[in-house]
Amino acid sequence: MKIWLDGALRDSDSARVSVFDHGLTVGDGIFETVKAVDGRPFALTRHLDRLTLSARGLGLPDPDLDEVRRACAAVLEANPVPLGRLRLTYTGGHGPLGSDRGDKGPTLVVALGETTRRPDTTAVVTVPWTRNERGALTGLKTTSYAENVVALARAHEHGATEALFGNTVGQLCEGTGSNVFVVLDGEIHTPPLHSGCLAGITRHLVAEWTGAKETDLPLDVLHEADEIFLTSTLRDVQAVHRVDDRELSAVPGPVTAKAMRIFDERSAADIDP
Repeated sequence: MKIWLDGALRDSDSARVSVFDHGLTVGDGIFETVKAVDGRPFALTRHLDRLTLSARGLGLPDPDLDEVRRACAAVLEANPVPLGRLRLTYTGGHGPLGSDRGDKGPTLVVALGETTRRPDTTAVVTVPWTRNERGALTGLKTTSYAENVVALARAHEHGATEALFGNTVGQLCEGTGSNVFVVLDGEIHTPPLHSGCLAGITRHLVAEWTGAKETDLPLDVLHEADEIFLTSTLRDVQAVHRVDDRELSAVPGPVTAKAMRIFDERSAADIDP
């Protein structure tokens, strides 16, 4: 496996980041996960735009997007896989053992892992913890992911692949690594960005291509919705057949099935929409 680290491809066993890297010591970093199909990254421009927005939100220098594109191309060429998870990580770089940043510049890592297409349906659970829709990191895709690790472990303990959060005012927000959509009376709804959810790339495309509405939704809508589905870079559109102890029938439902079909067709027709 070849990994891009700070300007060059390196073997996975020799690619090393300093133990003083701020991404490790205090989680001072951002990342993007990009789906790669037959060596081609999907929606890369949108991912790079969000990478820049996350960097600015965290106060990091803008990433050199030309270098990031070169890194992605080099890693994809060096590691041919039919379906891959391309991970872009950009951190505050070498720094002191505290919250202050150092002055040696950021660290850029691009790596690729092989993956497989997700099942068409999955189970989810709700968790007792909340997303803070007014937090300093709200809407940023940062490496400060421990909250998601804990919630996802809870999901796995209950036979699910995703955990869904409400926010501090009891509204439906998002999953640990996905956005959530519900179908009510034949219409598709998803929480708005002011709920605290991440502006998911797949979320945006699905909303645009299906006409989904951004709607403030109570968390308990999950126990009333006719259909529920998740979106993310590697899930694409994935139907939900169970929420906590509630089993949904005939999954995927007709609206979700249509959304799945639309996404598959539109994404296949344009690799960088």
